[in-house]
Amino acid sequence: MFEPQTMSKLLIAASKDQLEAVVRELYRHNLFHIEDFVESDAQGLEGCKIGMPLPGASESSSDLVRIRSIENTYGVSSKGMDTDERKMPTSEVRQRIERELQAIEDEAAGFADEKITLENTIRDYETRITELKPYTLFPANLADLKGFENFVVLAGLVPAHVSLSVPNEMFITAYEKSNLLIAVVPRENAEEAEKDLFEAGFQPIPVPDENGTAGERTVWYTHEITRLEGDLKVVSGRISAQKEKNATFLVACDELLTAEVERAEAPLRFATTEETFVAEGWVPADMVAALTSDLQSATGGKVFVSEVEFDPIEEAVPVEYHNPDFSKPTEMLMDIYSRPQYGEFDPTILVSIVFPIFFGFILGDVGYGIILLALGYYLRKFLKDDAGQKLLDVFRNASISSIIFGLIYSECLGFALPWSPIGINRHLNIGSHASGHGPDAVLMLVLTAWIGILHITLGRMLHMYNAANMMKPGRHRSKVIFGQLGWILVMWGILLMLWSLFEMPLMPVLAGYPAVFVGINGFGVAGAVLLLVGIIGIGQDSMLELMELPTVISHVLSYTRLAAVGLSSVAIAMVTNYIAIELIIEPQLANLSIIGIVIILIGIVIFLIGHILNTALGIMGGGLHSIRLHYVEFFTKFYKGGGKKYEPFGKLRKFTED
Repeated sequence: MFEPQTMSKLLIAASKDQLEAVVRELYRHNLFHIEDFVESDAQGLEGCKIGMPLPGASESSSDLVRIRSIENTYGVSSKGMDTDERKMPTSEVRQRIERELQAIEDEAAGFADEKITLENTIRDYETRITELKPYTLFPANLADLKGFENFVVLAGLVPAHVSLSVPNEMFITAYEKSNLLIAVVPRENAEEAEKDLFEAGFQPIPVPDENGTAGERTVWYTHEITRLEGDLKVVSGRISAQKEKNATFLVACDELLTAEVERAEAPLRFATTEETFVAEGWVPADMVAALTSDLQSATGGKVFVSEVEFDPIEEAVPVEYHNPDFSKPTEMLMDIYSRPQYGEFDPTILVSIVFPIFFGFILGDVGYGIILLALGYYLRKFLKDDAGQKLLDVFRNASISSIIFGLIYSECLGFALPWSPIGINRHLNIGSHASGHGPDAVLMLVLTAWIGILHITLGRMLHMYNAANMMKPGRHRSKVIFGQLGWILVMWGILLMLWSLFEMPLMPVLAGYPAVFVGINGFGVAGAVLLLVGIIGIGQDSMLELMELPTVISHVLSYTRLAAVGLSSVAIAMVTNYIAIELIIEPQLANLSIIGIVIILIGIVIFLIGHILNTALGIMGGGLHSIRLHYVEFFTKFYKGGGKKYEPFGKLRKFTED
């Protein structure tokens, strides 16, 4: 449960006449993670070569390309599609491919060509309108500016009026923050005229190749764009209708042909000789017997399956999570950081428990929790893929935690609930109803520091566990273990010294004992000894690590963000209520009028906007700070990650069946 799934390495060998049967059975089980055969690294398989694809691979691959081209045209994707419909038998899918695929492909290609033509034409016309825009104030036909033999037309933008030192005919008018200038000069004076213009900051722009005024052509192109957009809408409607009609068939074809291509190309990952083939790969240890039995049945006993011994430290064993159901959504957060290595402690369960607690500690409010819970269920309509569903499951757990902590804090949208807070008070003295001593800020800071102390201590202990479990016995492993023990001793030594000098809430009171050495009592001396021994332990592992000693304090203090961010959220909520209700709405209720009603509506808007923004800040603050404490302060103490993902050969079928 706290480590990835236990894996077994299998070697499968048989004659080539059993290749297709073995491949089909492996694909059906979706358990065998193939270890690709590499000729240059063929220890024990010298003389073997990479296999050749099974018959029909080229045809299936060609059909799959055609199917995906059609899916791209229609915007069809299996992600998020409803799988509750009847699965299509593979025989029916193959028959329909033979009968209907060509017609569907031709129709899709026609739609695609028509859509691309319309879109390109619209873009071309929009570009022409942009080119015509500077000339809309020029009253003459643009064609009149073309075709001169003895004259040159200079057109562009100038920041101010300019005079030319050569004979010319000039049109100039204000355009946006500059001026449009069109000058006709004799060809023999063109170079001198260009010099004058460029000295005045002239920026040339091409004269559009149009027949008519710029205004007339702009109107025509605008009308044409409107017409073409209507045609494009019609084509898009036809595409949507065909998508609705063929989507289920297309995803079934995709699934079937993908399976056929993957099966046909599997021998490219095997070692083969003239008569035999060998496949190596990984299977969850508890599924080896079932897979072996089914392979023997599929081949009539003509296959050899053997477990191969392996070194889990030296070999890159694929990693599959092995967590209870409530922790599976959190695997998504682990993959964002990095999958654990084989044999490494898997902290997924810890994250699945602690992350919602941190989130609720920060955003502990019944109202916000209910809003987030409802938002999560609404988003399930749109995030239908596996990653999206896992993210929303994590979001749901965090929302429930927020509601629970809201009940403890007695908070709902910044208002106090009918009962007093349990244990910790976060209510600030804001507004006319303020009473009491205010929030237990010091208590919360010390409590979050304790959370940091225990969390970081656990991380160091897990590093010692990983070192003992993943490193070979020897001096290096001992140095690493004692180094991590040193970090624990340093932190607790500092704590003992602080407790022996100062009294702090929720901390052991050790300051009242008599001094035994230079004004320091026995607990302080013990803390100093632990600190010294810890520094020695860290130094014997790596002297450079001693540079990181200040992080012992900074990482613990980093956990106080749980209190600080939480109190800031409460402050925003209460200030929003105070401004919207006490300052705007309540005064108008005493003497209601038309203007008062308008002001009340303004107050309601301010109330809604304030709490919407605070909800968004709560999601970001509660989520980002909670996961950061895991990724930075916790994982860096023990977690290496970098494990290879377990990717079994096969596919779970959602749209087809035999």
